[in-house]
Amino acid sequence: MKRMTAIDIGTNTILMLIADVDSTGKIRVIRDEHIIARLGKGVDDKRKILPETFERVLNSLSEYARIHKTEQSEQIIACGTSALRDATNRQEFIAFIKSRLGFEISILSGDEEAEMTYVGGVSEFIVSSQTQPFVVLDIGGGSTEIVTGTNETVSSKNSLDIGSVRLTERFLKTSPPLPSSLEDALHFVRDHLRGLARPPEGTRCIGVAGTLTTLAAIDLQLRTYDRERVSGHVLVIDVIEEICARLKGRRLEELRAIPQILPQRADIILAGIFILTEVMKQMEVVRITASDRGLRYGILLSAARGKHVGGG
Repeated sequence: MKRMTAIDIGTNTILMLIADVDSTGKIRVIRDEHIIARLGKGVDDKRKILPETFERVLNSLSEYARIHKTEQSEQIIACGTSALRDATNRQEFIAFIKSRLGFEISILSGDEEAEMTYVGGVSEFIVSSQTQPFVVLDIGGGSTEIVTGTNETVSSKNSLDIGSVRLTERFLKTSPPLPSSLEDALHFVRDHLRGLARPPEGTRCIGVAGTLTTLAAIDLQLRTYDRERVSGHVLVIDVIEEICARLKGRRLEELRAIPQILPQRADIILAGIFILTEVMKQMEVVRITASDRGLRYGILLSAARGKHVGGG
């Protein structure tokens, strides 16, 4: 087994997984960390990573680099997603991080992100003796990936320019949002989901990332986050809509006071739930299983199997 570090530099959150991985897909987790750094703040509007964001993200990545060394990991694979794809000054940011920390950030295409998110998302649910169709939904800060497949084989992938940070900055600017803003946000999401197909009968729907794990924690009434209980928890659309109805009239400080919602996620949670419910309705899916895995797991699994996914 080889000890590797995957860093998923998302629009809202930066996640790090350090694990011992082998070519068969066996994973032994050493560290699994996340920091909400809001890399994509202002990117949808200005198409640039803001100057103050450079230092904020550097601080987060410096801490990850320290942990990587402490845990004697052999390799860092750092990948950026939607915000870095959209930012016109992405190369300046990548050069800044490399000059300070010594590692390269690779920018994944939407298709690459979708495929590796799928691999990571289904990894804890595959039963080797069974053939199982999956659809994996990843609601990010800047984009949403919807990927279908069977076991680990991807058959179709969609990367859509709708995400919780993008939707919040564009439409949900007040707390609580104005009714007209909620309507505008819903129309925007629905426009992006036109033509989204219903998955085949028997498909298991998996949802990764913070919107899903937060909803699972709320539904389970967890006072402190429990990865073991959250991953695998099944949410039904009626429950999701009931939670949404409770949250959409609350002020930001009230959302931050809810123990299952990270304070740094409170301003974008409603947008994430909007995207989730509309995807489920469009695909005629009534249940979705929350997964605490996702892109960072897919990065390590892909690398362990010899696929080039980033620098060392």
